[in-house]
Amino acid sequence: MRFDFSTCRQTIKALKTNKMRSFLTSLGIVIGISSVIIIMSGGAGAQSLITNQIQGIGGDLLGILPGASDDEGPPAAVMGINITTLVYDDVKAIDDRVEEVVAASAYVRGIAVASWQNKTKDTSFLGTTANYMEVEGGAELSSGNFFSVDTKEERVAVLGSLVADELFGNVNPIGERVKINKESFRVVGVMKERGLVGFQNQDDQIFIPLFTAQKIMLGINYLSFARAKVAEGSDVEYVIDQVSNVLRDRHGIADPSQDDFSVRSSEETLNTLADITDALNYFLGAVAAISLLVGGIGIMNIMLVSVNESTREIGLRKAVGARRIDISLHFLIQTIILTTLGGLIGIISGVSISFLISVVAIALGYDWEFIIPISSIVLSISFTLVVALTFGWYPAQKAAKLDPIDALRYE
Repeated sequence: MRFDFSTCRQTIKALKTNKMRSFLTSLGIVIGISSVIIIMSGGAGAQSLITNQIQGIGGDLLGILPGASDDEGPPAAVMGINITTLVYDDVKAIDDRVEEVVAASAYVRGIAVASWQNKTKDTSFLGTTANYMEVEGGAELSSGNFFSVDTKEERVAVLGSLVADELFGNVNPIGERVKINKESFRVVGVMKERGLVGFQNQDDQIFIPLFTAQKIMLGINYLSFARAKVAEGSDVEYVIDQVSNVLRDRHGIADPSQDDFSVRSSEETLNTLADITDALNYFLGAVAAISLLVGGIGIMNIMLVSVNESTREIGLRKAVGARRIDISLHFLIQTIILTTLGGLIGIISGVSISFLISVVAIALGYDWEFIIPISSIVLSISFTLVVALTFGWYPAQKAAKLDPIDALRYE
């Protein structure tokens, strides 16, 4: 095989002659490769967000939700279905009867409009039990106290740091009375800034006693969910079985397949969510990779047009001694240059946009990590090479097989 740099120079000259067409030809590759990188990087970033959020809740927690679920799928309560099977006495029984459970807390949620003097704020309230601080890792008070009684409908409130700042500013809120959905509450404490945990901004909510939230604010007697803190060194799977047995005993369930609750460890939840995000990530990456196929077809079409436009030139070159391999290389190199250029621009664009996405996510308060999976770069480079060789081969062979006499007569 004879190859010299004159072939490359002729190829580059041909591409420069039609700059706009060369750019548009590479554009499909640019979009395809950048899409693959952005989607896979976004998926990795989302997975890091989920991991950090669940770890922020605590690795030694069990989540207890109303409604059954299979081993792989999410509990029904996660899907927004209102289920009333979990009550405060269930959580109290778990706390009392399962030795490995250090503490268990119950929760209900609601939307709220909080006001003090002439200031108002749209926020949410969390009705919970007195041992919330013991169960939740990382929860601390900046001033005042947390409420200490579960069985009374006390109208006391602990403010998240953001709520306290927006309503009171530099005024000490301890002892002041705020209205939550027109109900008056006395502020007894303010939480330290905590940020996003479990996809909930812990600073933008108000904590009130569970019974007060149930009876006065919501008019219900059931729970949204519960959490149990497991003693350090305990076998989590054994504790899950014990908690499940307590709930079955209280709910009169003999067959585990008829459970009307779900008990999951934070690690198990993390693994389930990771599997879901992985599957979604690779699926979306595969969809994005289809655009590379479309871009490759576009390159092949343009190269066929280029072969037709260069028919007389090909005939002349073959007439003066150019071999098939020389003609074939001319068009194959042209395809490789276009796809390589598009691939490089696509990689740079994909990494840059992924970085901007992470910057915006962090600015919005999300614990988002900037990650570029090596697999996305390898996939992009592999696709670029496959596209160049696959879709450039046919036009190159067509040009090489032209008869010089017929080519010179081509109009």
